[in-house]
Amino acid sequence: MRSITVDLGERSYPIHIGSGLLQNIGTRCAEAGFPVRSPLLLVSDSSVAPLYLPALESRLREHGYTVISHIIPAGEASKSLAVYEEIMTTAIKAGLDRSSAVLALGGGVVGDLAGFVAATYMRGIGFLQMPTTILAHDSSVGGKVAVNHPLAKNMIGAFYQPSMVLYDLDTLSTLPPRQVASGLAEVVKHGLIVDREFAYWCRAHASELLALDPEALGHALERGCAIKADVIAVDEREQGLRAILNLGHTIGHAIEAVGGYGVFLHGEAISIGMAGAALLAAKLGKDKSIYEETVSMLTALSLPVTLPSQYGEDELMEAMMHDKKFKEGKMTFVVPDSIGSVSIVNDVPESAVREVLAQLKKEGSPW
Repeated sequence: MRSITVDLGERSYPIHIGSGLLQNIGTRCAEAGFPVRSPLLLVSDSSVAPLYLPALESRLREHGYTVISHIIPAGEASKSLAVYEEIMTTAIKAGLDRSSAVLALGGGVVGDLAGFVAATYMRGIGFLQMPTTILAHDSSVGGKVAVNHPLAKNMIGAFYQPSMVLYDLDTLSTLPPRQVASGLAEVVKHGLIVDREFAYWCRAHASELLALDPEALGHALERGCAIKADVIAVDEREQGLRAILNLGHTIGHAIEAVGGYGVFLHGEAISIGMAGAALLAAKLGKDKSIYEETVSMLTALSLPVTLPSQYGEDELMEAMMHDKKFKEGKMTFVVPDSIGSVSIVNDVPESAVREVLAQLKKEGSPW
């Protein structure tokens, strides 16, 4: 088992990564400080629940816990206020109290939604993340919890840290190839922002990562989580440094919003956004090789780097105006300075962003 600590003083918590971790879920909940006298709410989705939920419920009950489960439809569309209200209704009817906890079993949608429930039920109760996707190695760490609004992704949310993250690698074996690649987008992102060597390691070991090789995947997830934990320890609430974690997200979130949160998977949209950020870097005077190297890393991991022609620039720009990174009429982007180093650039010209969007629709090198 690999373990990392997110160092936030009294709110510090461990991330455990390894195989078979969910077999001892009752002990882990006790370690997280959840008393057996208080009910637990287990949130999962329609894809994950049939695979792991019955065994998890059984193990928790064997440990003495009362467990209530709520299963949501799989997919980004469930990250809504309507589904949030349904889960809150389940929690209230089940009699959850201030010592209860919400357990998230699933990918990023489940984690974000269940975390927002935990953050707001009785003004905050316990929360444990059990990610079952590669993508969730990013979303399960750091305490960003939210639901989407039809006009913007993650606009309604909070910063709310979990008590523990249990990352059981055995749950990744059932992921389809497209989900694997999508998750790896956020893995390589961590290398692109602060660790040049790790970014190139991801490209060199792309075939092993796509094949879910346990040793390669364990190392990649540990390094990705560690990078994020280090950033969060410095800037928990995104007042400065933490914003570098948004590489590719301004364009990526707009792609998701315009597509109705269903055309591209999150990691796919972020991949296109990272290619766009590298294009923008060139327009702002950075070396053009940054784009070429970024694209080579993303394509090695079977990720998209271009936009379908039907995505209108006006629609994408409108979606970006609703993004939380749009401030006082100015566009803010995380832009690579080199592989493994980024800057936060304020007041990016709208014309430059439009040019990037147009170029993302073209196949091959834009030069």
